[in-house]
Amino acid sequence: MIKNIPNGVYPTMVTPFTDDNKIDYNGVLQILEWYNNKVDGVFAICQSSEIFYLSFEERLELLKFIMKNKPSNMNIVASGHTADDLDRQIYEANAFINEGIDAYVFIANRFAKEDEDDSVFLKNYEKMVSSIPEVSLGIYECPYPYKRLMMPETLRQCALDGRLKFLKDTCCRIELIKEKLKAVEGLGLKIYNANSATLLESLQAGCSGFSGVMGNFHPEIYSWLCKNYETEPEKAEKVQAFLAFASMAECQMYPINAKYHLGLCGVDIGYKCRVTDASLFVEGRQKEIKQMYTIEKMFKEMFDIC
Repeated sequence: MIKNIPNGVYPTMVTPFTDDNKIDYNGVLQILEWYNNKVDGVFAICQSSEIFYLSFEERLELLKFIMKNKPSNMNIVASGHTADDLDRQIYEANAFINEGIDAYVFIANRFAKEDEDDSVFLKNYEKMVSSIPEVSLGIYECPYPYKRLMMPETLRQCALDGRLKFLKDTCCRIELIKEKLKAVEGLGLKIYNANSATLLESLQAGCSGFSGVMGNFHPEIYSWLCKNYETEPEKAEKVQAFLAFASMAECQMYPINAKYHLGLCGVDIGYKCRVTDASLFVEGRQKEIKQMYTIEKMFKEMFDIC
């Protein structure tokens, strides 16, 4: 079934691991509970979930658990789109879609190599779409293994059939975002900005929300901005300034630092990762996140953001 995706905040869900490097499902449950009533939905099985370091079986099992245990009011868009071979991509996409997600999200760089043009992308995109059920779809401009940005006309071609409902935009360029918005006007596609620094401008231009890694740190503040930027413009400018400054944490040791921050919030998951060595998250880096946590609490109290 083709659904519209509600506006708002869709954090990119991280995956907790046990000491023996298995998925920590008690931790997954805690994360879902922490997200509840803070966000409008979750982008699951994405790069933040370390999907390029999970087997297909792990990705599918993780999605099944999320769908079984998610809060009833939580929308789930999900990817897991990592395979190189198109037939394998189709097989895996059908397995994920069968779990009842609200939208299946393609990774843009899976449909063409870095040196191939958008005609290759569109050919493979169309084959994929014709081989899966009639459900809502999304595209994610994932930076790994290389970032393939959606150009406005290509995005329009993908959106013409009305199935494309979600774009996680990572271009970090407000003028290009505006061009994309104009290209897909009236086609039912919503754009969710992943970049904190351009978020307010993108909402003012017509974007529908935020879907980025910083939703794992202070999603309440992002939710406030998405819901109130029009009615409280002066406060929104101050909130935007805080979010942009705090987003420099993305460049520290993500997703380790996000898991550590979740621990400060009472989500007991540790900070083990597969994508990088957790032992490199040394005391100084930990103190940076602790002090950011202190500041964000002060900011929320000062601006009455719950």
